[in-house]
Amino acid sequence: MDYLPIFVNIKGQDCLVVGAGDIAARKIDCLARAGAKITVIAKKISPIVADMETTHSLTVLQKPFFPEDLHDFRLVVSATNDDETNRLVAKTAGQQKILVNVVDNPELCSFILPAIIDRSPIIAAVSSSGAAPVLARLLRAKIESLIPPSYGRLAALAGKFRQPVQQHIKNPSQRRVFWEQILQGSVAELVFSGNDEQAEQQLQQQLSNQENTPAVGEVYLIGAGPGAADLLTFRALRLLQQADVVVYDHLVSPEIIDLARRDSEKIYVGKQRKNHTLAQESINILLADLAKAGKRVARLKGGDPFIFGRGGEEIETLMQQGIAFQVVPGITAASGCAAYAGIPLTHRDHAQSCTFVTGHLKDDSIHLNWTQLAAPQQTIVIYMGLVGLEKICQSLIAHGSPENLPCALVQQGTTHNQRVIIGTLATLPAQITELNIKPPTLIIIGTVVTLHEQLRWFEG
Repeated sequence: MDYLPIFVNIKGQDCLVVGAGDIAARKIDCLARAGAKITVIAKKISPIVADMETTHSLTVLQKPFFPEDLHDFRLVVSATNDDETNRLVAKTAGQQKILVNVVDNPELCSFILPAIIDRSPIIAAVSSSGAAPVLARLLRAKIESLIPPSYGRLAALAGKFRQPVQQHIKNPSQRRVFWEQILQGSVAELVFSGNDEQAEQQLQQQLSNQENTPAVGEVYLIGAGPGAADLLTFRALRLLQQADVVVYDHLVSPEIIDLARRDSEKIYVGKQRKNHTLAQESINILLADLAKAGKRVARLKGGDPFIFGRGGEEIETLMQQGIAFQVVPGITAASGCAAYAGIPLTHRDHAQSCTFVTGHLKDDSIHLNWTQLAAPQQTIVIYMGLVGLEKICQSLIAHGSPENLPCALVQQGTTHNQRVIIGTLATLPAQITELNIKPPTLIIIGTVVTLHEQLRWFEG
């Protein structure tokens, strides 16, 4: 993050704009809407800025900028087409530790004026850190279409009831749930339809009916998908962003964790080979205990929680203890990684069935139905098979699979670290010993692998 996104209160504060052309006029208007007291210094004053002198109560000084002009200002914007003046403004502001923005010159800026979506009191800002201002404006246009002006009225209504709600509902978690119900329910719809008075009455009624009973917890068992954050389902994202606690494992990418509420508690319970942060039984109990404490818990699991994710074990504990839960399916690693590797799991010319198995070694052995897996015209997808790959390939060959049967190992599929290594049952184990393979990985075996070169579309 190149810039810290903050909102600065400049109401009634002295601010300086150097320059008085069209670009400067836009900056003056932005500062004026935030309530700033604005001084303008420029050799030439454009008609548009001259008109603003009265409407925005500007102090206009038609003169060159000198370092001694910069004193007692909260911030300064330099919007001239003279590079020497812009650099002098930036240098002087830096020496006096005054926030400075030089238009279209990020290297001289200590702050950036972003593209703004104004739904006061709701304000949203989009910045490209000065790298692509036009792109920031295009994104602003997209966001503006998603946030109608009525959201400002909804925020104003919430602000009016903030203190009464805080006094009536003492429990912070219960208070958050109350506001989520208000801002996503019938009260919000009344505001959006223009019935502000009725919305206020209904909010008051719901507050009066609210009792300070203990908050009721719930667990959301969420499939986080194979890795890419934008493969989450809408429901997964919604529940993740309302959760008080996020419990996640090592297969969940940092980008997905970043989508959770900033103030939510994050608990890592990752289980890797020979390195278990918590035993599965302890995770089951942890989820139940958090829900009993009134927390809404998002249990994030890589892929789909019901495909080698032990999700069934977790909800068994929740059911036994009478705890409410939801299960949100995710894109399992098999379909996600295969799709991004350009390898169809089924194909009329290659495979009429697909089998998912786990290659996780227990007591240095893998107990699978090798005779069934060695049958032709199918695709085998192996989860957690990296360590046991050599034994897997040897066992398939021993039970009748041809040595030249194509295999693919997909590393960190669907992410920018994706790698696809193609070989055969005879060659793949040796190939990966020469490579720095980083889990998670998925192994695909079958003649569908030959389609990779033709159908590959995603490069990590």
